[in-house]
Amino acid sequence: MDLEPCFTEAEIEEAVARVAANLAQDYEGEDLVLVGILNGSFMFLADLIRVLAIPLEVDFIRARSYGKRMQSSGAVEITKDIETDITGRHVVVVEDILDTGLTVRFVTDRLLAGGPASVRTCSLLVREGREAPDYMGMWVPAGFVVGYGIDYAERFRWLRDIRIVPGTRNAAT
Repeated sequence: MDLEPCFTEAEIEEAVARVAANLAQDYEGEDLVLVGILNGSFMFLADLIRVLAIPLEVDFIRARSYGKRMQSSGAVEITKDIETDITGRHVVVVEDILDTGLTVRFVTDRLLAGGPASVRTCSLLVREGREAPDYMGMWVPAGFVVGYGIDYAERFRWLRDIRIVPGTRNAAT
């Protein structure tokens, strides 16, 4: 499959650095927990904490609404919950791409039930036309994207850049 370029490694690094700088400014000296939404966020989260360089804790939640399709099912399923006590702590939910917003809203609502001091959202990519999260890297155009941890049917996560699957630019994503 010949994938169309979308964002280069350098563009991704720049976006990660910008997000990290904003997080560091807002959470320096705070009790911070980053909660990555698996599986897609793991590369972004790993790069983010390396650049962020402030004390924090990391946990993961696995939530899915896509399965092996290119469109959300409209229902979110939690298959792994966090293990960290977030009571009274500042939580930032880290996502790879905010597309429909369904998964991030579901996870945020779930985490709010744990009594944190705050819950904010962070996404490397945000679909054009969607509401921006609290922290974001880049707006992504139409098309189904893969790479840098983002997959299609568990393929293409290994790519260092982000690409668009052919024939999906005009399809609903």
